[in-house]
Amino acid sequence: MEENIIPMPRIGDKAPAFKAVTTQGEIDFPKQYEGEWVILFSHPADFTPVCTSEFITFASMEEQFAEAGCKLVGLSIDGLYSHIAWLRTIKEKIEYKGMKDVEVNFPLIEDITMNVAKKYGMIQPNEDSTKAVRAVFFIDPKGVIRTILYYPLSLGRNFDELYRVLQALKTADAFDVATPADWRPGDDVIIGPAGSCGTAKDRMDGKEDMVCQDWFFCQKKMDKDAVLKAIAKK
Repeated sequence: MEENIIPMPRIGDKAPAFKAVTTQGEIDFPKQYEGEWVILFSHPADFTPVCTSEFITFASMEEQFAEAGCKLVGLSIDGLYSHIAWLRTIKEKIEYKGMKDVEVNFPLIEDITMNVAKKYGMIQPNEDSTKAVRAVFFIDPKGVIRTILYYPLSLGRNFDELYRVLQALKTADAFDVATPADWRPGDDVIIGPAGSCGTAKDRMDGKEDMVCQDWFFCQKKMDKDAVLKAIAKK
């Protein structure tokens, strides 16, 4: 009997839809998040140290993500009561990098059937057939997947980078630009390559509001306050 293969979602795809029970009640994903950015992320298991450090960090940054117009949704293949007990333990007993008494208020999905994890390619058998890897999906207000990150079980995520990705995606949408390596708000942005010889010449002659080192590599200054205002929650 052939195994039912579910193709992994890709950047630009609509986020696979599902309904699920969570620590914050039932959700209809991504329908109920229409009009908002959302980060859907998975972790291997409750009551594990790396995952605990990640949840403390995410929960401590939840307000920061909210101010940037982004909701958080977590997932593991553990059951609801395990989730509740683990999150209570985090609040009552665990301190990490000075963060303590941390309450996780965003939804944590129960996925004991692995239905959601399989839809999103979170189960990768060569890593582990019974635990979800550390997957991260950035989903835009139209329900489209914009960025996908996968980490192995042993590697905790960099949450400054996750926040930077959100800022960069929203900046690209707001100003129709691209962001270079290590970009942060206030840094120069990248203007797309010229579409014609005339445009390329104008750029090199300094007739456009940008600095070009060659016809294909042009940057433009972007005021930090303007960027932060544009990407803040509307």
